[in-house]
Amino acid sequence: MKHLLSTLGTILVSSVSFFFLYSESQNLVLAGVLAGVIFIYSLVLVLGERKLFPEIKADLVLCASVGALLGLSIAAFPVSLLNDYGYKSIAIFVAVLLFLTGIKTGVAFAKKPGLAIFGGGNGGSGSSFQIPGLETASSQIKDKILDTSVVIDGRILDIADTHFLDGPLILPNFVLREIQLISDSSDPIKRARGRRGLEMLNKLQRKGSIEVKITYTDYSDTREVDAKLVKLARDTGGAVVTNDFNLNKVAELQGVRVLNLNNLANALKPVVLPGEEFQISVIKEGKDENQGIGYLEDGTMVVIENGGHLVGKDVRVVVTSIIQTAAGKMIFTKVQNGNNNYNKS
Repeated sequence: MKHLLSTLGTILVSSVSFFFLYSESQNLVLAGVLAGVIFIYSLVLVLGERKLFPEIKADLVLCASVGALLGLSIAAFPVSLLNDYGYKSIAIFVAVLLFLTGIKTGVAFAKKPGLAIFGGGNGGSGSSFQIPGLETASSQIKDKILDTSVVIDGRILDIADTHFLDGPLILPNFVLREIQLISDSSDPIKRARGRRGLEMLNKLQRKGSIEVKITYTDYSDTREVDAKLVKLARDTGGAVVTNDFNLNKVAELQGVRVLNLNNLANALKPVVLPGEEFQISVIKEGKDENQGIGYLEDGTMVVIENGGHLVGKDVRVVVTSIIQTAAGKMIFTKVQNGNNNYNKS
């Protein structure tokens, strides 16, 4: 009912505008076009651009409208002159041409990098339109939008405590719903993961080390949570915080900034160079013959050459090579000074 009344009010305003413009200019085309622009722009202001044009920013609508008005303003004199001389067809053509040129110019201006009149553009930090002298620190803070995987993972809680993240953490309501569905799953493993995610969120809010906001923005035309996250990040200029490799790649392809906790963890792992020595426990046998496997404290897998028979023992190894894979780092080693340099664990 509210939207209906708003629409009727907008129609009334544009109708009054049309009759006023026509009475003043006696130009049906000019009055109709101007009234149409007023109608569209008023509707956008009343209902919000996202309800009418889900993929069109308010910046684009505003600049296109201003461009159209400027085009018609420029057209007013030649159109009036042509009308006086009886060239009405040419006058209409000129009016429409300048009107469309104005729209095209406005759209081109709106797409300029860094333009974000309403804070929703693609510009970089500090590029949004602001009143001089009223810039605030918050205008440069980017939202960090949490996805399901990073909430369930739980490491975001420890990172928040270190204060390495600035700005609020944004929890979309559709992500919260997904976590709730997982926590109600009949699968005990999924249910435990979902409940862990809810527990992490409660701890984040209780600790207060970083602000957590729930946003109820949703995209009814999109079903996948990942696609909704990318859309939300694009619309708000925020960054997606995730552990999901596929979401990471999709978001980057669409120009969305991604904070991947797995990448952060890999970057913070201690650097080990060939020739270095360290002590490690041989946990199990490897895939290859007489190969042992161990793990560093950060979870990095260590392959011990000729260490298959040393399972359950602590050995001192020397690094021979390091391989970086998509899943992380693998360190290849050999037992220092033969197989006698070990202790039982």
